[in-house]
Amino acid sequence: MKEFKVTYFFDEEHYIRRFIHVESQEKAEKLVQSERDQYVSFHDSRGIYHELNTRNVRVIQISEYHRTDKV
Repeated sequence: MKEFKVTYFFDEEHYIRRFIHVESQEKAEKLVQSERDQYVSFHDSRGIYHELNTRNVRVIQISEYHRTDKV
C-alpha cells in the first residue's frame, strides 16, 4: 500500500488534509472522484474527527506521501 495526501481547498487560506492508503495514484483518484458531492468522514493525525462536505470544495490535490520519522 502507498500513502497519499489528499488536500481539500476551500479558498486561498482554508484547507483540510487527510491521508489515505491505496495501491496506486489511479486508485486514489478514483476514490476521491467517487466521493464528489458527498460527506466524507475521517480522523486526522491528531485524532480529531472531521465530516467534510465535498460539494463545498474548490480544489482537491492528491500527491503520494513519503512519511519520514521525526527524531
